Amino acid sequence: MQQAQVAQYIFFKVYKLSAKQQFIECAKLGKVLARKCKNCGELHLATVYFCQKCGHKEFENVELEGKGTVVTFTIITVPPAGFEKYTPYAWVVLELDSSDLRISGFMANIAKPSDLPIGSKAKIVDFDERGIILEKQ
Repeated sequence: MQQAQVAQYIFFKVYKLSAKQQFIECAKLGKVLARKCKNCGELHLATVYFCQKCGHKEFENVELEGKGTVVTFTIITVPPAGFEKYTPYAWVVLELDSSDLRISGFMANIAKPSDLPIGSKAKIVDFDERGIILEKQ
């Protein structure tokens, strides 16, 4: 285990964070908390309970860099209640550079498709009431 992983492990255990809270804390640091199957090594987002490749139920946590490529998005101009102050924004699907995993998140100030061409580079910068916060690189 690397020193940063040891520190994270101790932090998670001492403060008894739930899996959801661990995921959120990693996102706040610009990372994605993934789960690596102990049987076949397949990576999954932290929300799975069994390996989608082999069916195994034992995992180890792995931190991935929260950087990737925009593969699709939708622009929100008529938001749900409570999100009016953020419009316009995009809900983005980001394929991570370090794996084939994809995550989705909020990106501010995207008003038209030309503001965020498919293939643009982006990264995770935070997590709040909107979810994972992404920023163009």
